[in-house]
Amino acid sequence: MKQCFFAVDLGATSGRTILGAFTDKGFELEEVNRFPNHLIEVSGHVYWDINALYQHIIEGLKIAAQKQIEITSIGIDTWGVDFVCIGKDGHILRQPYAYRDPHTIGAPEAYFNRISRARVYELTGIQVMNFNSLFQLDTLRRNNDSSLESADKILFIPDALSYMLSGKMVTEYTIASTAQLVNAHTRKLEPELLSSLGLTEDKFGRFVYPGELIGTLTAEVQKLTGLGAIPVVAVAGHDTGSAVAAVPALTKNFAYLSSGTWSLMGIEIDKPVINAQTELFNFTNEGGVEGTIRLLKNICGMWLLERCRSEWEETSYPELISEAQKSEAFRSIINPDDALFSNPSNMESAICEYCALTNQPIPDTR
Repeated sequence: MKQCFFAVDLGATSGRTILGAFTDKGFELEEVNRFPNHLIEVSGHVYWDINALYQHIIEGLKIAAQKQIEITSIGIDTWGVDFVCIGKDGHILRQPYAYRDPHTIGAPEAYFNRISRARVYELTGIQVMNFNSLFQLDTLRRNNDSSLESADKILFIPDALSYMLSGKMVTEYTIASTAQLVNAHTRKLEPELLSSLGLTEDKFGRFVYPGELIGTLTAEVQKLTGLGAIPVVAVAGHDTGSAVAAVPALTKNFAYLSSGTWSLMGIEIDKPVINAQTELFNFTNEGGVEGTIRLLKNICGMWLLERCRSEWEETSYPELISEAQKSEAFRSIINPDDALFSNPSNMESAICEYCALTNQPIPDTR
């Protein structure tokens, strides 16, 4: 019977489950199911539907269970920074805030009144972005958030989903590194930063690295899917970390561009690079597989296009490419990093508004 790994790959706009197997022909991949990942907007805030993501994973496992294969392990990667609060009874206290929620606007400046920007970067080597977990947690603390106050554990998204499958709580290194809470040199949670938030290390799950066993499928999940006690293993929980680990480079001297909702461009190195230049240009040192560091720059990726496509009722890429080839090049130029495009109610309207504000021709077609 063919042995397969079951991978869960979740992005900010869509997710999929995949079976992977080493065969005589090489490494084979088979997509099991693909599904959208929608933001939930309630009372001016933006959340992820963690329960819907769990259900999609269960559906993927059910489909895989019907195949004539042996699943040897299960691993999950997702986007970074966001997290779930778990109560003392083991239940999720609230749907997790999405990093595009506006409540962290201005959050870094509020935090740097207590610990300087330079000190935070010196410790973590992580670029400053208003939605980093450090600033999300500080915002919740300042707002006396009831879920944070009641939380027994804080789990990052891939760790929360692993917990829902296995019943075991962990904090995986690569996903935790995106939080701006991990010391880039010790590669552990940084006590100075935790203390500034009124937190201690025991608020997080057992710290693990890629390749370590988390647990096995719970009896409930086994019953739901028809599978046995399959191991759930910590992979590089940050999707970019897993993507970089899979780059088919022939030597260690390579650069990569991982393109999705965000595009991440960088290199893989053995030690963090934290100096005046990397701080000035807001480069980030994220955790990688097998002791590596991913020195990279976050760039706005497919977010604007994906939002427009959803508003255009999922117009196909070939159709859009054909229309783009017939349009006037560089008629209007936008800055994808402008705050106007963070999470507008209508992306097409936001692009038109930006062009009007910058005295450029306003697009009259898509």
